[in-house]
Amino acid sequence: QVQLVESGGGLVQPGGSLRLSCSASRFTLASYAVGWFRQAPGKAREGVSSISSGSEITTYADSVKGRFIISRDNAKNTVYLQMNSLKPEDTAVYYCATSSATTLTTRWVHTWGKGTLVTVSP
Repeated sequence: QVQLVESGGGLVQPGGSLRLSCSASRFTLASYAVGWFRQAPGKAREGVSSISSGSEITTYADSVKGRFIISRDNAKNTVYLQMNSLKPEDTAVYYCATSSATTLTTRWVHTWGKGTLVTVSP
């Protein structure tokens, strides 16, 4: 079965940084745009960032713009989310997903990962 696996989550202090990775197996990630989404406790899943298949286009939610950077290495079949200046409000399970469009909505999503937990707390 096709599979996406997120890694890199954990506990970090406010102002700290984490880098999340999204790795694909049994399919070629380069064929798709990829988005990062997050879901905080008791809240709906929301789009965080997305990147086009060849890295030509990137999008960011206003809440993370200037702090997060999305990138990809298609040769490694991996997409990254560098998260800097983390805030407690960033605490959530972070998911990556393949998509047919470089947007922050789930309309065009094909495949979801299972998520990685990011906790921002002193």
